[in-house]
Amino acid sequence: MLRRVRSSAIALLLLAAGPALAASFPEQLVSELDAVAHATQTEDAAATLGKLFKFYSERGMAPIWVTPQEATARAFEVAAILAAADHDGLDPDDYGAAAIDPLLSAGRSDLLAQLEVRLSLGLMKFAADLAQGRVTPQVADLETFAFREEVDKAAVIAAAAEASSLSDFVAKYRPRTPRYDSLKQALARYRQLARSGGWAPIPGGPSLKAGTSDPRVGLVRARLRLWGDLAAQDDRALSGGDPDFYDEALVKAVIAMQLRHGLETDGAIGQLTLEAFNVPVEARIEQIILNLERRRWMPDDLGARYVLVNLADFTLEVVDGSQTVLDMRVVIGKRYNKTPVFSGNMTYLEINPYWHVPPNIARKELLPKILKNASFLQDNKFEVFSDWSSDASVIDPVTIDWAAYAGAKFPYKLRQNPGDGNALGRIKFMFPNRYNVYLHDTPSKSLFNRQRRDFSYGCIRVERPVEMAEFVLAKTPGWTLEKIKATIDSGERTVVPLAKPIPVHISYLTSWVTNDGTVHFRKDIYDRDHALAEALLGPRASRERY
Repeated sequence: MLRRVRSSAIALLLLAAGPALAASFPEQLVSELDAVAHATQTEDAAATLGKLFKFYSERGMAPIWVTPQEATARAFEVAAILAAADHDGLDPDDYGAAAIDPLLSAGRSDLLAQLEVRLSLGLMKFAADLAQGRVTPQVADLETFAFREEVDKAAVIAAAAEASSLSDFVAKYRPRTPRYDSLKQALARYRQLARSGGWAPIPGGPSLKAGTSDPRVGLVRARLRLWGDLAAQDDRALSGGDPDFYDEALVKAVIAMQLRHGLETDGAIGQLTLEAFNVPVEARIEQIILNLERRRWMPDDLGARYVLVNLADFTLEVVDGSQTVLDMRVVIGKRYNKTPVFSGNMTYLEINPYWHVPPNIARKELLPKILKNASFLQDNKFEVFSDWSSDASVIDPVTIDWAAYAGAKFPYKLRQNPGDGNALGRIKFMFPNRYNVYLHDTPSKSLFNRQRRDFSYGCIRVERPVEMAEFVLAKTPGWTLEKIKATIDSGERTVVPLAKPIPVHISYLTSWVTNDGTVHFRKDIYDRDHALAEALLGPRASRERY
C-alpha cells in the first residue's frame, strides 16, 4: 500500500514539474525522493516524506541547502545542528547525521540531491522531536496523559527555508524553560564525568557514621568532591588530616548528597545511601535523558499561578509567577494504585468534605472491618445508600447481610460524613478529571514523616492543606485565612468555587536541577523510567536501576 502511494506521489510530481525537469539537478532530486520513498517503512515517515514532496514540487524542485554544484554554508550549519542532537539527549543518528557527514565530505555533485533530502528530512524530524518529544507519552506509559500540540512538519521545512539564523530557528522548537536548559547542562556535566572514567562502586560493609574510621571513608570523600557535595576547602583530609576519618565536614557533605537523592538526611552511609553512591554514571546519564524527554512533553507555560506535584519526589510546589511560595510533602498512590501523570484546572474546593467510598475500596478495605465490628460504620460516621444514583435512599446498616458481599459485587454506596476521622480530612481540592484524582487533607499525618510516601489509592494527600487553601482562595473575595479556619470549625460541608481556575500539573520527574545548579535524582518508584527507557532508548538501555 505504501509503495503504491509513493509511486503515485512521484508520478504526480513529475507531471507537475513538467519542463522544469529538463535540468539534471531537479531530476536527481526527484530520483532521490523516489528512492527514499521506496525505503520508507512507517506511515509516519511516509507522511513526512509526502509533505517534503509537496514542498519541493511547489518550488519547482529548487533546493534550499545546496546548489547544483556544491553544498552551501547553510548545509554545513544544518549538519552541525543535527550532529549536536545529543546535547538535548537525542540521538543524532535518528536524524541521519552519520550519513550526512560523508556526503558533505565527499564534495561530489552527484551526491548533492541525496544530501539535500537527508538534511531536510533530518531537520523536520529533529524540530518535531525537540518540541513534542521523541515518543508518544502513552506509548511509554499507559498512565502518563501528557498531550503536546503536534508539530506541523510541512511548516517546519517552509520556515527553515526562510530562516536567517538556523540555530535561532531550531531554538524556537526546544522547550523554552530554565528547567530544561539546566538539565541539558547537567547532561553535559555527567557525560564529562563518564569520559573521565566515571566512578567505581564503594564496597559494602557496616554503616559509616561520624567519628568512625574506615578505609571506605576515603573513597566517599573522593566521590563527594567529584560530585561537588564536598568542597576542597572543607575537606580537611586534603590538608594533611586522616582521609579515612568520618569528620563533621564529611557529615555535612553526606547530608547534601542525601538531599539531592531524596534520602533520609542522617549524615550516615547506610544501605540506601550506599546504593545511591553506587549507581553508575551511565545510569545517571540515562536518567537525565529520560527526564529531558519528559520536559519536552510538558507545556512551556504552566500558568501564572499553578500547583506542581512531582510524584517521584513525593512533593508539591505552589508557584506564583516565578516564585515557589509554598512547598510541602505529599502522599501518593501505592505501587498498584499508581497516581497518573496529567494536568487539570482546579475550579473549587470543599471544606469538611464527604468521602464517597469507591466500590472496590468499600469491598476490599471496609467490608472486612464491618464484618469484624458491627458498630464500625456508626463509629466512623458512615452512611449507607442503596446505590450510586442521585435518588438513592439511606439504608440502616443493621438490615444488611454484609457477609453476602465478601466475594461479590458491592451494590451500596458508603459515604463518610465530615469530621476529624474523615479519610479526606478537612479540605478537598478539586480539579475535575476522568481519573477521579484530587488533592486532599488526611487524618493520617504520621505518614508525612516517612521518606517514601506511596500509601494512597491514587489521590494525593497534602501535608499543609490550610496553607494551601489560603493560597488557592487568595483571589476569591471574602475568603481570608480566618474565614477558612472558621468554616472548618463549623463542621459544615462547604463548597467554595474559585474566582479563577488554577492549573494543577501532576508530573513524574526522577531528575531535575534546582535554581542553584544542584542536580537531583530520585528512585523510579513506579518503574516509569524503565518503561520510557525501553521506548526511547531501546531494549539495550541501561539495566542499572536507581
